[in-house]
Amino acid sequence: MGVYLNSKNPYGMFLDEAASMYFIDKSEMLLELLPMVENSEDIIENLGSGTGKSNRYLCITRPRRFGKTVMATMIASFFGKGKDSRPIFEKLKVRNAKEAFEAHINKHNVIYISLNEVPQNCSSYEKYIGRIEKRLRNDLKSQFPDIEVDEEEPVWDILNDIYESEDEDRFIFVLDEWDYIFHRDFVREKDKKAYVEFLSNLLKGKSYVELAYMTGILPIAKYSSGSELNMFYEYTMAEEEKYSEYFGFTEGEVDELYKRYKAQKLNPENVTRERLRIWYDGYHTKAGERVYNPRSVVAALTNNNLGNYWTSSGPYDEIFYYIRENVDAVRDDLALLVSGIPVQAKVREYAATSMNLRTKNEIFSAMVVYGFLNYENGYVSIPNKELMDKFADMLQKEPSLGYVYRLAAESSKMLQATKDGNTELMAKILEYAHNTESPLLNYNNEAELTMIVNMVYLSARDSYRIEREDKAGIGYVDFIFYPLYKNEDGIILELKVDNTAEAAIRQIKEKNYALKFKGKLGQDPTYTGRILAVGISYDKKTKKHDCKVEVL
Repeated sequence: MGVYLNSKNPYGMFLDEAASMYFIDKSEMLLELLPMVENSEDIIENLGSGTGKSNRYLCITRPRRFGKTVMATMIASFFGKGKDSRPIFEKLKVRNAKEAFEAHINKHNVIYISLNEVPQNCSSYEKYIGRIEKRLRNDLKSQFPDIEVDEEEPVWDILNDIYESEDEDRFIFVLDEWDYIFHRDFVREKDKKAYVEFLSNLLKGKSYVELAYMTGILPIAKYSSGSELNMFYEYTMAEEEKYSEYFGFTEGEVDELYKRYKAQKLNPENVTRERLRIWYDGYHTKAGERVYNPRSVVAALTNNNLGNYWTSSGPYDEIFYYIRENVDAVRDDLALLVSGIPVQAKVREYAATSMNLRTKNEIFSAMVVYGFLNYENGYVSIPNKELMDKFADMLQKEPSLGYVYRLAAESSKMLQATKDGNTELMAKILEYAHNTESPLLNYNNEAELTMIVNMVYLSARDSYRIEREDKAGIGYVDFIFYPLYKNEDGIILELKVDNTAEAAIRQIKEKNYALKFKGKLGQDPTYTGRILAVGISYDKKTKKHDCKVEVL
C-alpha cells in the first residue's frame, strides 16, 4: 500500500480516536456519502428514476479544532483498501445499514492527502507541490505496475490512463486542510493560482474521480476567482445546515461525555456540566443548534480541569492579528463584545489572507471564519468563556487599544477594592472610566453604565462567572458574580442612574437577591464565602459616582 493511495495512516489515526474514552460516534455521515459512490451497474439501473448518484464533490469548512480531520480519517479508513477496518466500524452506527456496509467497506481506492504536511526546510511552492506529485506518482506506479509512467507526466494523466486500462478503476479523494498552503509565508500570489489550477486539473471533469471530499477553514470560492473549482458543493457552519451535526459536539453529545466523566468518580466539582457549557459552548449551526468546541471539551474532561485549550500555532490563532491594521474600526465594538453585548456586522466568509482586514466587517468576518466569534442573525458575539478570556487577555496587553486597554488595566484594582469595601477607590476608578474619550460612555441610561461596569470588572472573569440581568429572588438584578470556587465571596451588583447607592443596596435586600448563593432548602449552601451587596449610582447633574458595599 502507498503513502497516499490506500494508505494505512488514516486507519491508524482514526483507530486512536475511536479507542479514546471521549469518542463520539458520528459514522452515520458515511451513510450520507454512500449515494455518491454507487457502482456503475447501480448508476445505470437508476437512470431516469430520480434516485441516482448524488453530486460527488463536496467541501466541508469549519474553524480549527472542530473535528474535520477526524471525519476525514474516518471516511478514508472506511472506504479504503489499505487496512481492514471492519473491527472498528462493526462497532459503530454505520453497521446498521448492513447491505451498504458490506458493499463498500474497504472496497475503494482512496487517495488520502493531509495537505498541511510541508517538506523539511521548504522555501517554495514548487518544493511543496513537487513532493505531493512525486509521492502520488510513486504510489500509482507501485499499485498499478502494468501502467507505463513517465516521471514528467502529470499525475492526472496517469490516473486517467489507469481508468482507461484497469477496468475503469476509480478513486475517492480525501484532501484534508486543502487551504493550509495559503497561510504559508513562502507562497506567492502566483503560487496560489497555480495551486488552484493543480486541484482543478486533478479533480474537475475527471471520470476517475469517484468522490472528492475536501476540508478546510474557508470555502473554495474565496480562493478561486473563476470556475476552476466550481464543481464543489460547499458546506459551512454559518450558511449550510447539511452535515452540521457531524462537526463539533451537540448538547446531547456533551451530556453523554459528561456521564462518562462522572463514571470515573473523579472530583466532580472540578468540571461541572454547567461550567462545561459556560467555557466551551456558544457556537451555532445554521439551524440554530448549539455547538461546543470538541477539542476543548475533550481536553477539559481528560485533564479533569476547565481551562483555555485554544492552542496558538501561528498568527491566525492570535486575536490581535485580525485588528492590528485598523484598531480604530473595532475599538468600541470590542468594548461591547467583552461586555457580553452582540455587535451588528455583515459577515462574509473571507480568509485573513485574502483581504487587508481594514474595515470592521472584514475584521469580524475573518474572526468568525477562524472561530473567534460566533455569528447569528446578523450579529457577532464572543462564544464562550474560553474565548472571552483570550479577548480579555488581549485588552490588557495592547496599549494601541487606547481607552479600552486603560480600563482593562484598572479592572484588577476594582475587584480588590470591592472586596475590601474601599468605596472611595471604586468611585475613583469609575470617574477615570467616565473621563475617557469613549463616545459610548454618555451615561444616558443604565445600559451604558452596565457596559462600563463590565469593563472595570474585566479581570473578575478569571475567578467569577458574571451573569447580567439574572433573575434572582422576586426580581432581576443587574449583575451576579458567581465564584468559580465556593469559598470565594459572591457579589450582587445593582446599578442606578440619578438615584443613590443606598437605594441599590435596599433593592438587593428587599428582592432577596442573596438567595442565589444560599442553595436549596435543606441542602448545604452552594457557596461558603461572604455575600457582598454592591450599589453603584451615577448622578448626571453632578457627574459623580457613589458606591456602597455591604456584607449580607
